[in-house]
Amino acid sequence: MSVARVTEIKSSSTKSFDDAINTGVQRATETLKNVRGAWVQDQEVLVGDDGQITEYRVLMKVTFVLK
Repeated sequence: MSVARVTEIKSSSTKSFDDAINTGVQRATETLKNVRGAWVQDQEVLVGDDGQITEYRVLMKVTFVLK
């Protein structure tokens, strides 16, 4: 029988939501072992004074299996 844990992380990118997701998952796998999935709970953007998007952010729940 397996037991899994879910942790919440926030990741950002100046390129895109996809890049923010990939960066977050990659960073999570550096610290957590047995990462099995991620669920994007929320997305947001930061907008600069010129009205352009300056940063993409995602809030994710990452699932990993405990040993």
